[in-house]
Amino acid sequence: MAIWLTKSRAMAQCLRQRVGLLRILSGQSCSSPSTIFPLQQYNSPSLPSKTLFSPGRSESTVAANQLDSLSSSDSDDDHQVLDFPGGKVGYTSEMRFIPESSEKRVPCFRVLDDNGELIKGSDFQQVSKEVAVKMYSHMVTLQVMDSVLYEAQRQGRFSFYLTTIGEEAINIGSAAALSADDFILPQYREPGVLLWRGYTLQQFANQVFANKADDGKGRQMPIHYGSKKLNYITISSPIATQLPQAVGVAYSLKMEKKDACAVAYTGDGGTSEGDFHAALNFAAVMEAPVVFICRNNGWAISTNISEQFRSTAITSFFFKFLSH
Repeated sequence: MAIWLTKSRAMAQCLRQRVGLLRILSGQSCSSPSTIFPLQQYNSPSLPSKTLFSPGRSESTVAANQLDSLSSSDSDDDHQVLDFPGGKVGYTSEMRFIPESSEKRVPCFRVLDDNGELIKGSDFQQVSKEVAVKMYSHMVTLQVMDSVLYEAQRQGRFSFYLTTIGEEAINIGSAAALSADDFILPQYREPGVLLWRGYTLQQFANQVFANKADDGKGRQMPIHYGSKKLNYITISSPIATQLPQAVGVAYSLKMEKKDACAVAYTGDGGTSEGDFHAALNFAAVMEAPVVFICRNNGWAISTNISEQFRSTAITSFFFKFLSH
């Protein structure tokens, strides 16, 4: 009992000393009556007025106010906005590097107007008819493959499948812009990149059905494609683990002085993982030749982006780590 009372007196004395120190910092007299409980407020020119050890999350209204009110003022058509996941954004036909984040939301890049006409003065790179037809053909092929394999999975012929419906252009467009020496670190919805590089429909089928002709010998889950020949790193199930790995691949390419880069894909849900932030910081510090492509459709399975981050856009994360 005596030991307990001694400890209690020591704790009370320690608390009084701390409250006295806070009063010194705030300009109050130490000789004034001290009330240990409840904990009082302190006021200081350099410190905000608040309750000591106050529970709860500090409220921020900056992001909320920007969601619908902010749109880019340097867009081509100020009166036209895109109702994008997370808020409204303007349009721009100028492709450029943005050195830092501003108070305005990043505009959505486009080269065609609402009528499908080329915007005058836009950064447009004309491709040959052969390449254009190949891109269109591969997007259609990807749609057909998705339909057949998805229906086969729903019939119970194999266990797992994710489609790329609505994201065909992200797959094929980005794949067409890369060289064969660039390394791809995909998530789940990038089979179009593999298709563009020469992976056959038969190889896709071999993988999902895990038959004896499967390159992975049936040891991977369905749609966990991979090809050493095509520089397509095998997909792993955990979300966003490929991002810091991509930076490591890119840094090795830099050390070997190779004219190539690493390209990592992720969804908006992947930005909620610690691997995402670690990868961006790693890439910025090492100045690694890596490209991050985020497919933001507003949902991580069933979780809306409003429940994932407080920023007005995923691009804000990139600004935080990659801007100089």
